Amino acid sequence: MGFRHKDIIALKDLTKEEIELLLNTADSLDEINRRDIKKVPTLRGKTVVNLFYEASTRTRTSFEIAAKRLSCDTVNITASTSSVTKGETLSDTANNILAMKPDIIVMRHSISGAHEYLAKRVSCSVINAGDGAHEHPSQGLLDMLTMRQKYGKLAGLKVAIVGDITHSRVARSNIYGLTTMGAQVFLAGPPTMMPVGIERLGNVTVCKDMREAVDQADVVMMLRIQLERQGKTLLPSMREYARYFGLNPEVLKLAKPGAMVMHPGPINRGVELSSYVADCDQSYILKQVSNGVAIRMAMLYHVCGGEPAEG
Repeated sequence: MGFRHKDIIALKDLTKEEIELLLNTADSLDEINRRDIKKVPTLRGKTVVNLFYEASTRTRTSFEIAAKRLSCDTVNITASTSSVTKGETLSDTANNILAMKPDIIVMRHSISGAHEYLAKRVSCSVINAGDGAHEHPSQGLLDMLTMRQKYGKLAGLKVAIVGDITHSRVARSNIYGLTTMGAQVFLAGPPTMMPVGIERLGNVTVCKDMREAVDQADVVMMLRIQLERQGKTLLPSMREYARYFGLNPEVLKLAKPGAMVMHPGPINRGVELSSYVADCDQSYILKQVSNGVAIRMAMLYHVCGGEPAEG
């Protein structure tokens, strides 16, 4: 099957077959990243605009590297150095960029739904690099790719996601993607950071504490506290949070032997997880970063009309 979407806005919109296609393509393209000369002419002549209204290290850098490894021309725009500071609207910014005939706009925005708004108004493809607390599809895909590389499957895995669930776009994309692929998701976090009714998103269980979520888990994914989106204090102190919801060696022992430790970054050491856990043999945090390049190459490839990858 081919990829039928002009844009990639949310994993909620993708079928199991489409997610598998993206993961298979990423596995194939990852070979390029291990070569001495890491470049192929696959998308030569295509132009990718990275439009970021929020700070980013891993996502923006890996999208740029992914585009260049496929021989795209890339342009990076940040809100702080654009006409946004002069009052230009998102619609006007997009129309001005569109007048220069790009093929893909990769955008990160602080407002949920900004990408859907943009995609309806431009003829080029739009890829969501994170919108508010809504979704972060490339992060969800690279997380699933990392899990599948270790276990050979996603169906049947127990994945514990711990932290600020309410404000996490990573949590939502993982919930949509993992449940579509047949995994079981267990959530834990402070009650003030756990949205009511999140069980309705899929095969999701909300646990009363972190230990219940981590118990016999195949994957333990820790999330950063999204202070920039909270607007008010939702917990007494970071020390108390680390005590009840921080991952340390003792809590990690509750998971299955060799369970994966994951984190979308940036890490707050001593808060979400201890330095020992972040750097231990079970940590796949840097592998996630590596896979981010491959999965973003696959996303760029398919929105440009790439052929299906072999499984």
